[in-house]
Amino acid sequence: MTVHIANDRRANLIGSIWMITAMAVFAVEDAFVKAAALTLPVGQILILFGLGGAFVFAGLLLIQKRPLFVPDVVSRPMRFRVVFEIVGRLFFVLALSLTPLSVTTVILQAAPLVVVAGAALVFGEKVGWRRWTAVLIGLLGVVVIVQPGADSFSLLSLLAIRGMLGFAGRDLASRAAPASLNTSILGLYGFLSILVAGILFSGWQAAPFVMPTPDAWLFLSGAVLAGVAAYSCLMKAMRTGDVSAVTPFRYTRLLFGIALGIVVFGEQVSPSMMLGAGLIVLSGLFILWRGKQATPPGARQH
Repeated sequence: MTVHIANDRRANLIGSIWMITAMAVFAVEDAFVKAAALTLPVGQILILFGLGGAFVFAGLLLIQKRPLFVPDVVSRPMRFRVVFEIVGRLFFVLALSLTPLSVTTVILQAAPLVVVAGAALVFGEKVGWRRWTAVLIGLLGVVVIVQPGADSFSLLSLLAIRGMLGFAGRDLASRAAPASLNTSILGLYGFLSILVAGILFSGWQAAPFVMPTPDAWLFLSGAVLAGVAAYSCLMKAMRTGDVSAVTPFRYTRLLFGIALGIVVFGEQVSPSMMLGAGLIVLSGLFILWRGKQATPPGARQH
């Protein structure tokens, strides 16, 4: 019994380290994308980023001697996942290019709250009044950050909210995706969705492509490598420790994003943003705690 508990604790510790690493590298990816957006159109960034990530995951599948296409890829949940991935990525990259990195990162942290609400409404999962209250408080945190009606309100802040909703929808669709789809194939079609988003936005925006500077190529390459590495670390975290133990460390992305925004881009953090971030994080942690309380003793979450 003691050995079993010790093994679980070690697995949770290792899983937590993987999660923190994933969130740090995701924040670096966001910073690279924002830096590339200083000289490149958003549509072109999405196309090059999507192509780069798709090539990496396609290569991994070939190395693993797995097919690039399986019938489950076109299942209904996967079709929804692609649509939400396109919406989430498009508006998130627009938010990164037009609004502060710190604000965009904080708003993104509300996605798990929307996933909880969506799981109750779409999948019929049981969510008690306490967790519903936490969801509403967390969403209030988003309102505090955006400050609609205030002089500082900007419609551009809605880009991050739309991106967050797209990612929440993607995560919900992923929960319903066939279990036969492995991490690499999900990554491949996730990045192909980003490519499609770039093509669609480029056609709508009609902005001419430009030859990337050496710095822009460096930023894009860094974003692709960081995105693939972070995605792999995230999957490793979720498969190493208990979900309830490692998931709270998702919120470390907020710390990394704010730090990069301040140090790299010279952003300032307002009291309202810190208050909103606090409401979002505390609500998310409470929901995770309530979910753990509802788990039968001795049942391991995967």
